[in-house]
Amino acid sequence: MENMAQEQNQKADLFESVPIPRAVAQLAIPTILSSLVMVIYNMADTYFVGMINDPIQNAAVALASPVLLAFNAVNNLFGVGCSSMMSRALGRKDYDTVRQSSAFGFYCSLFSGMMFSLLCLVFRQPLLLVLGADADTLAATGEYLHWTVICGAAPAILNVVLAYMVRSEGASLHASVGTMSGCILNIILDPVFILPQGLNMGAAGAGLATFLSNCVACLYFFVLLYAKRRTTFVCVLPHKFGLQKTIVLGVCAVGIPAAIQNLLNVTGMTILNNFTSSYGADAVAAMGITQKINMVPMQVALGFSQGIMPLISYNYASGNIKRMKESLFFVVRLMIPALVAVSLLYYFGAGTLVGAFMKNEEIIAYGTRFLRGFCLGIPFICVDFLAVGVFQAIGMGKAALSFALLRKIALEIPALYILNALFPLYGLAYAQFTAEFVLAVAAVIMLGRIFGRLQKG
Repeated sequence: MENMAQEQNQKADLFESVPIPRAVAQLAIPTILSSLVMVIYNMADTYFVGMINDPIQNAAVALASPVLLAFNAVNNLFGVGCSSMMSRALGRKDYDTVRQSSAFGFYCSLFSGMMFSLLCLVFRQPLLLVLGADADTLAATGEYLHWTVICGAAPAILNVVLAYMVRSEGASLHASVGTMSGCILNIILDPVFILPQGLNMGAAGAGLATFLSNCVACLYFFVLLYAKRRTTFVCVLPHKFGLQKTIVLGVCAVGIPAAIQNLLNVTGMTILNNFTSSYGADAVAAMGITQKINMVPMQVALGFSQGIMPLISYNYASGNIKRMKESLFFVVRLMIPALVAVSLLYYFGAGTLVGAFMKNEEIIAYGTRFLRGFCLGIPFICVDFLAVGVFQAIGMGKAALSFALLRKIALEIPALYILNALFPLYGLAYAQFTAEFVLAVAAVIMLGRIFGRLQKG
């Protein structure tokens, strides 16, 4: 009991009294490092498959990516939804709700992963056609999906959801170590499974490496929860699972809009890949490489927004609006200049960056023009992610959903059609910038109104 009380005091100090720069660093830096390692391991698939110098194998990884992104719909539903619920309950000192929320999220995630695998197995052929696979890329894409989805959906989802839960009570370092352990193993296994010098499995080898790595990450979290069972509020015991109305509604109010947001991202990427695939495997491979490069600053911005979510949630629930606001503004002042610098680097170094993945002149030419379009939206993405993070942290699921609908349905997807018609192929890369610029303006307005209302209250 003494250990539990000491642990509770340390968690409360982090959220309530530790100086904001140190609290943000303690929560956000491990999350960002974890996000960057995840990007590197995603890039590793593209990099090592690219070393085969077969555009078909590279295109297979790119075409399958919307399905892997769809996992994030479940991750967001139960990971974001439960972590927000848990952090707000911690702020109210309602520890039983924390345990019940985590058990609910764990078992729902496990069931969802099993359903993903079953549906992909049953509808494998039509799914491949929807993703944009053709006669050339069908077999390679199917082999990659076999390992990453049919075999690997449950561990891929569980390790991310468990990381969200562990992070919700301030244990950001443990959450990141768990995620990074799988990512680092993936990077080690990729060349062994993919390259001719190893098992020569191509895209299928990349999928197998991902599957094994996610299993290891899940194992880390199970061992962690067992070792900290007397001091952690994260609980996966079956008897804590239930369908209490307050838990289900609290998780879903934040989680469902976050999941819809991700499904819309998958829809946008599928439309983008379908447009690109009509220009051939080289264009698809170049688009896949460009998206992976663009993920680096996006994941940094996402890592910051996810990292400070427990701090925002806790202080919102405990009524400390001043600390909540100062935490957010500290991150904004830190991130925007850094992402502007990254955007400039990407614009002027686009050819070199794309060429590092594949020594193919046509792919480098495509990728250079794609990356110069994508990088324009990077500084605005930071503002958008932070705004959505605040909405999710304080339980404003409807506001997060409105942003998702605005981003994809009203802005980005129509922009894909219009820009592709006006500037065939190359216009596609500017759709993201169009959406993020408008959203950044809307984010500033909405955040201003939220803080104004909270301070008056």
